[in-house]
Amino acid sequence: MTDTVKGPAGYFPSIEKKYGRPIAEWKDLVRSSPLTKHMELVNWLKAEHGLGHGHANALVAHTLAETRDK
Repeated sequence: MTDTVKGPAGYFPSIEKKYGRPIAEWKDLVRSSPLTKHMELVNWLKAEHGLGHGHANALVAHTLAETRDK
């Protein structure tokens, strides 16, 4: 039996497939942005990079959680 990835990371395979960039690259973009608030980052990814809301939200949530946990 395989474990199903849950939470924001569950979106990662479809993000890579749809937008053609690896998740690490998207996370680097989020980290390098001068923006710091969740919804600012989500709206930036949508406006500047054409991501859908769910995909942008998943990337930002996962990236910010990693940063918080360090």
